[in-house]
Parts: sequence; structure tokens; C-alpha cells
Amino acid sequence: MFTIKVQEEDFDIKLEHGAISTLGPHVGAVVSFVGQVRDEPLELEHYPGMAEKQMESILQAARERWPLIGACVIHRHGSLSVGDQIVLVITASEHRAAAFEAASFLMDWLKTSAPFWKRTQTGWVEARDSDDRAAERWNSDL
Repeated sequence: MFTIKVQEEDFDIKLEHGAISTLGPHVGAVVSFVGQVRDEPLELEHYPGMAEKQMESILQAARERWPLIGACVIHRHGSLSVGDQIVLVITASEHRAAAFEAASFLMDWLKTSAPFWKRTQTGWVEARDSDDRAAERWNSDL
């Protein structure tokens, strides 16, 4: 099971984790990451259609690099308050190294190449060089 979702509503970590962790007897590792709003409320905008297409491309690249059994990537949009969940990445594989690396890869590339934009009360949030450097370590041509 490989899932990509862009949605306004919140996601249920327990439900999504359960779906991935029960994919079969070969699942030996499940890694999850949840990003949440910190400091101040956000308005998250995205490019509909293009965001999903780019997320699919990133997920496909992860599947080609690691022996994943399943993965789930959910990114929210809309108005979000401090503490709200923004993004969920879950990866499953036979072994922990593949699950950890794939989850990290997915988040690094989501931060830098998926068409999402954040706006706070003071204006648009600029891209960070540290995010670009994190993605560059994968030497991918996404």
C-alpha cells in the first residue's frame, strides 16, 4: 500500500500507522514522522494537481532506492493553528535502515520540491538553505 494525500482535514496517525504496520508478515520496521505547526498559526497553500504529482514522483524515487513494503505521505493545506499536524510520513520495510532512510528522504524532498507555501501573520515563509542542503545529500535529480 502506497498512499499520497493532500487534504485540509486533520489525519489520524493511529489509523494510518495501523494500515501500514499490518501489510503482512515481512513488515519488520515502521517509521513515522509528524510535522506540526510551531510558534504561530500558518496558512498553507498548494498547487492542486501539481502537488500530488510531485509527491508521487518523490514516493516513486524512494521506492526505487529502498525495498519498501508500504508508505503513506499526507500533507495538509488551509489554516492551521499552533500544534496542528501538517505532514505525516510513514514508511514500512523489512529492516529499520530502509524505513528510516526512506522516511528522511521523503521529508527532505517534500520540504524542497513539493509545491506548498506557508504564510504567517507577518508574511510568506522563505525557503531555508538548510532544507536544500538536507535534500542535496541524497544526490537525486527529482
